[in-house]
Amino acid sequence: MRLDLRGLGREAGRNEGETSLSVTESGASTRRVLAASLVGTAVETYDFYIYGTAASLVFGPLFFPDISPSAQLLSAYATFAVAFFARPLGAAFFGHFGDRIGRKSTLVASLLLMGGSTVLIGFLPGYAAIGWLAPLALCLMRFGQGFGLGGEWGGAVLLAVENAPPGQRGRFGGVPLLGAPTGFLLANGLFLILGLFLDAEQFKAWGWRLPFLASVVLVGVGLWIRLRIGETPTFKKAMAEAEASHVPAAEVFKRHPGALAGATLAVIACFAIFYISTTFALGWSVGKLGYDRESFLGAQLIAMLFMAAGIVAAGYAADRTSPRAVLIVGCAGTVIVGALMGLMVRADALGLVWAWMSAALLVMGLVYGPLGAFMPSLFPPRVRYTGISIAFNVGGILGGGLAPFVAQRLAETGGVAWVGFYLAAAGLLSFVGLMGLKAKYAD
Repeated sequence: MRLDLRGLGREAGRNEGETSLSVTESGASTRRVLAASLVGTAVETYDFYIYGTAASLVFGPLFFPDISPSAQLLSAYATFAVAFFARPLGAAFFGHFGDRIGRKSTLVASLLLMGGSTVLIGFLPGYAAIGWLAPLALCLMRFGQGFGLGGEWGGAVLLAVENAPPGQRGRFGGVPLLGAPTGFLLANGLFLILGLFLDAEQFKAWGWRLPFLASVVLVGVGLWIRLRIGETPTFKKAMAEAEASHVPAAEVFKRHPGALAGATLAVIACFAIFYISTTFALGWSVGKLGYDRESFLGAQLIAMLFMAAGIVAAGYAADRTSPRAVLIVGCAGTVIVGALMGLMVRADALGLVWAWMSAALLVMGLVYGPLGAFMPSLFPPRVRYTGISIAFNVGGILGGGLAPFVAQRLAETGGVAWVGFYLAAAGLLSFVGLMGLKAKYAD
């Protein structure tokens, strides 16, 4: 028998080349998946925050009758809450199809609805032009934003987590959540640039529309990336092993009520921190404390970097310990920053206000970053999209939808310290929710 070493060498070379190619393709695929999960949540935050910023700065006098500046601002914050009430409906709708036909197609549809509604806001006429049709149209577009967003977060998280290697769910689950500081930086940065080049009258007349119209670029990039990815391995396996759930929402409420209730409470703190330290803080500080708008927007931009750092640190810590443990630490931090708010958010001390915002957003990274890894572990793959989407978005109503409105009222009647107590209460509620939860599903 003759051993053909040359042939063996050629075969080994082919296998080595195939292996190298496979690793390269796998790395490229992983990057596309993570980019697809990140871009959608970045668009989500961008859309939500440009609305929150515009509501704080111009929507009151633009879309509502001239009653009083305070009443106009509260009315604008009320429209801000509309999207939060639409989000659970969108969560049930998109979750249904995400659990039945797949994550990818559902994410494409949610991105189109979310982005389309945002762009249309940029074309709306004001109250002076069409009367009460103006706030009505604004509410309808805001509802469309929220409905689309209801399916965005859960799908983006699953896209990352269900493609994660063993032992890296915390880090992978944190990638789509980095879309929050990314979208905020894009939104706030654009408003800051507009403030530098436009005067107050130009901004109020037409400048505020530009961030809404610019959303079409982000949506286009997101669609391009998402159309190039495949379905998650976990979803494929679940569909191969059993028939899809006929009504995922009904199954979640019937078979997993404890996980749903606990997860809903667990997300309250992150929503409360974000919208109090951004939307409310901007409106209160510029309107009541007398800070310059551009200076305050710049301070918020820098503070947002602390949130990104918190998310990254939380992802690594979650893989080393557990997502639940990091979330509990974050809840304790929420109570602390709430207690400090009344002392630090005050006039003539922008550095102190910035320090408070930075601390609050760092803590938000701890109560937000681990959710991507933790919440999918509470529900089986067949109803996971629906379960985490409903919990996250109902929690958004409790923690974020009314936060700017309630915070404004508390600050006007009792001072900023009461807003801090409100924030601390949100941290306690999330802690209570986490106490009743335990990870059950590793796949």
